Amino acid sequence: MRRITVIGGGFAGLTAAITAAESGAEVTLWEAHRTLGGRARTAEGPYRTNEGPHALYSGGPNWTWLKQRQLLDPVVAAPPLALARLRMHLGGTLRRTPPFALLRLARRAPEQAPVDQDFLTWATGEVGADGARAAAHFIGVALYHHDPGSLSAAFVQPRLHRVAKVPPEARFVRGGWGTLIDRMAGRARELGVRIETDARVTELPTGEGPVIVATSLDAARRLLRDESLHWTGGRTALVDMALRTRRGDPWVISDLDAPGWIERFTAQDPTLAPAGEQLLQAQLPLAPEESKEAGVAHAERLLDVGFPGWRERVTWQRSSVSAGRTGAVDLPCTTWRDRPAVRRGDGVFLAGDQVAAPGLLAEVSFNSAIEAAGLALASSRLESTS
Repeated sequence: MRRITVIGGGFAGLTAAITAAESGAEVTLWEAHRTLGGRARTAEGPYRTNEGPHALYSGGPNWTWLKQRQLLDPVVAAPPLALARLRMHLGGTLRRTPPFALLRLARRAPEQAPVDQDFLTWATGEVGADGARAAAHFIGVALYHHDPGSLSAAFVQPRLHRVAKVPPEARFVRGGWGTLIDRMAGRARELGVRIETDARVTELPTGEGPVIVATSLDAARRLLRDESLHWTGGRTALVDMALRTRRGDPWVISDLDAPGWIERFTAQDPTLAPAGEQLLQAQLPLAPEESKEAGVAHAERLLDVGFPGWRERVTWQRSSVSAGRTGAVDLPCTTWRDRPAVRRGDGVFLAGDQVAAPGLLAEVSFNSAIEAAGLALASSRLESTS
């Protein structure tokens, strides 16, 4: 039995542990928190919130992998009635349809977008300045970044192309992502993975075979004492709120005047809040100098135009700032291949959403975890034959 240690019990860590165990490795997984999940952790209590808006995309590799292992169900799509209530905030008012230029741009093949040019400049040349700005702000939902137009066009365009697909690729885990994490943990334990929670690792284990570090990049930098582990990420205000139900509330408000997104998650999953209430989750990207209060004020401006009487209907709310936990973004002249490598040397491998792997949102964690597990298994085989 080849031994592999996984540090971190989020989506990436569990993916790596399952992959390694399916190949016959003896796997131990260590998680510092008392529960598994990382950014995919779902809050306990009557309001089942995730750390910001969460969705799976049916065109991604993690979708196929989870489906093959019967770990997806129940997953729901947005119902047609909810789709009819998608609203765009542009010029200070709500509209039912996005600008035609945004739709034109979203149809452009991702391969057309250059690596060495920022998205706003490239998109302006394709559809004009107004459409380019609207598209840059629209895709903020998938980037958690205050200025998507400044990022590499080759990074932004594939995400715009997928997020704007009709019918949408987005699917939602019923009960919150914590239910998916529970199913993944159950699968790992069935395969013999030893899972230790509330167990912070401060030193790499020695003599226990390869190690997969599946933590945030900041935590990996401290653990590995490797100051090269840096990459550009987003910073965003997260606002969660429960309102008493009112007929006619929008499903989504996408701000095209500045990056921002409010989604009524109970439209597709009523189990996330008590009966008679609806759960909203908002994501408002922040510039480096902006405060949480600026993000909350942005959310309130969107609520004012889209959710009449929302202040009198509030039954619960909270807000926070997420920094360094929002995934990688690529500046002009860089790609995912330039991010910190999965292979770190000396039998150590890295997985997570800011490392060198392709994909949209959680797909980066998934792809890096699959690669890390494969490299760890190959490393174990080499050790056993030497």
